[in-house]
Amino acid sequence: MVTTHNLGFPRIGAMRELKFALESYWKGESPLEELKLRGAALRRRHWQDQSNLDLVPVGDFAFYDQVLDMSFTLGHLPERVHGFHGDSLDNYFRVARGRSAKNAEDHGACCGGVAAGEMTKWFDTNYHYIVPEFSANTEFKLDPARLLEQLGEARAQGFKAKPVIIGPVTYLALGKAKDDSDKLALLPRLLPVYAELLAALAEHGVEWVQVDEPILVTELSAEWQQAYVTAYQALARGRVKLLLATYFGQLLDNLPLACKLPVQGLHLDAINARAEVDAVIEQLPQDRVLSLGVINGRNIWKTDLSSVLDWLEPVAKQLGERLWIAPSCSLLHVPVDLDSERKLDAEVRSWLAFALQKLGELKLLATALNRGRDAVKAELAVNAAAIAERRASPRVNNPAVKAALAKISPALGQRKNAYTARAGKQALLLNLPAYPTTTIGSFPQTSEIRHARNRFKNGALDEAGYKAAMQAEIERSVREQESLGLDVLVHGEAERNDMVEYFGEQLDGYAFSQFGWVQSYGSRCVKPPILFGDISRPKAMTVDWIKYAQSLTSKPMKGMLTGPVTILNWSFVRDDQPRSVSCYQLALAIREEVLDLEKAGVRVIQIDEAALREGLPLRKSEWQEYLDWAVQSFRITANGVEDETQIHTHMCYSEFNDIIASIAGMDADVITIETSRSDMELLDAFDNFNYPNEIGPGVYDIHSPNIPTQEHIVQLIKKAAERIPARRLWVNPDCGLKTRQWEEVIPALTNMVAAARMLRASA
Repeated sequence: MVTTHNLGFPRIGAMRELKFALESYWKGESPLEELKLRGAALRRRHWQDQSNLDLVPVGDFAFYDQVLDMSFTLGHLPERVHGFHGDSLDNYFRVARGRSAKNAEDHGACCGGVAAGEMTKWFDTNYHYIVPEFSANTEFKLDPARLLEQLGEARAQGFKAKPVIIGPVTYLALGKAKDDSDKLALLPRLLPVYAELLAALAEHGVEWVQVDEPILVTELSAEWQQAYVTAYQALARGRVKLLLATYFGQLLDNLPLACKLPVQGLHLDAINARAEVDAVIEQLPQDRVLSLGVINGRNIWKTDLSSVLDWLEPVAKQLGERLWIAPSCSLLHVPVDLDSERKLDAEVRSWLAFALQKLGELKLLATALNRGRDAVKAELAVNAAAIAERRASPRVNNPAVKAALAKISPALGQRKNAYTARAGKQALLLNLPAYPTTTIGSFPQTSEIRHARNRFKNGALDEAGYKAAMQAEIERSVREQESLGLDVLVHGEAERNDMVEYFGEQLDGYAFSQFGWVQSYGSRCVKPPILFGDISRPKAMTVDWIKYAQSLTSKPMKGMLTGPVTILNWSFVRDDQPRSVSCYQLALAIREEVLDLEKAGVRVIQIDEAALREGLPLRKSEWQEYLDWAVQSFRITANGVEDETQIHTHMCYSEFNDIIASIAGMDADVITIETSRSDMELLDAFDNFNYPNEIGPGVYDIHSPNIPTQEHIVQLIKKAAERIPARRLWVNPDCGLKTRQWEEVIPALTNMVAAARMLRASA
């Protein structure tokens, strides 16, 4: 019999229950005990949702981030949060976001804000994790309370639990040394704590533990490959069985290593590594379990079940009870339940599967393998019909879009003149001071904005009333910026629900869910639009809003757009053509918007590419192909304008140092980029690379409620000026301000503007 299991489940809740519980606690509106009770209720519901599996994951639930959970399990806390009193969960939130709940800060100065932990992308997803911080003096001390508590809950409710932990080698790889020490030198200190943890789980009767080691799908040096041998030889002495889980890619040169490690089972992502299944079967010892990820855990299209069975049935016959099946990775990256969707386009809806539906597909596959296809004949027929209908739908393919794509030439991606010639023309037109100040685009999405949007969607507010409400919010943002003394203004994006969804709603080829929320970090959720067909732009999307904002001020007003690569990477993308083709379609559509903004007199246009790096393949050997079409897509979007039009782009919360040449190749006049939470680490790239254009290294960490001081901002910009000529530096936050409150934004931007003035005075 084939065993079914899951690697992880969305923790935020079908209706974002965890988000609202967290934010209520952080605001001091509800007690800590209520937050914990809501977390327990979500875990109970999610285990029940997975009850038809043979093994359910335990420990995949986190109040903020699973990597941060692992840091606390390992007793590995940044030194700056040592000595705090109160509940350990408050200390957890201090690391995650710089401070905990409002009421938790009543302890006074000893429990106030600290620097939040650095946040970056989890492999090539839009999920962000809190980066572990290492030094030569790092020590570890086991604290298994969280995992054991959740294990006890699952057991008490009758579920057969499979604890989930991040493996020791991946944990070290995900972290950063804050000194010049070697992270791998910490492995001998770390392994005894992992051994203690596995022993504790064994004492509680655990049979299987899922140990996530996704860095096995990346390129590893000989030292890191040896670290795997060392680690799992040490952990093999324990009494629990280990399922080593890899996902997001192929093992390639790490395949022999993964197969020979002394573990009892190996999970292979058979969506991305389908071609490696036979080689793994051949090399894996015959007493080991092979878990195959046969359902896509990263996208929302229905699985072609008959096609999967065609290749999986011989595998099941060969492996027998050694075969486990699961989604390819944790379902953290997809929404919870398609059945909640009542307004989604019916045809598109018939092509989709969210987390619960994916588990249903898994059960159908297991039934077919265990009892034969006839046992699920009707279900397979329904599935096959949906797959065929999607392939044949005329809504998917647009001949006009394909014709436009065929006309793309290198000339579309070229500005008329080089940056050095453009810069002088832009300086004359814009007349900006040294260290010009701006923001990234959005201002707080207030309750008034959300209320007006909801009334408009529900039909309680007509279009004229909605437009008037949004214009009032735009005017507020403009007046606040003028009062602050910012140099280049933004309209605040009051009318936008999300930087990707807003554009997708106005492009042909997209569909939208009502409750398709996916966690990005902490309480922050996004609702990725569904890119199902060829993309085109029926009409202008932002021009009227930007023109209105510019009419309110004599200062330069930025037109705000999301770039094609970010729209692509933050959507659920069709899987029936290369991603590059969809990206070029988006580039042509957004290019039309750029040109219309310029015609409307907008002379500063920002095209955000926050997700450029996120789309990189996990192996460096495959980077260039992606970077070629990603950078070219941006250039097609941006480079049809006149020299006098200043093009900005923005990037945040990823590791950019190793692709800085490609970022320069985008040829944006100004790039604004996150640097404050990572302590200006990005600037290391400029030691060996002369970035040619202007740059605004972010000085205000907008993902923390902490307000930066004027002195701190001055210090950061001076640090930047050591590597980048001061005449090419801008002063700006790390990211948009939509998630912050006005009472935080005003003092932070006041300090930012004051810092810029101080820098000008001392120049």
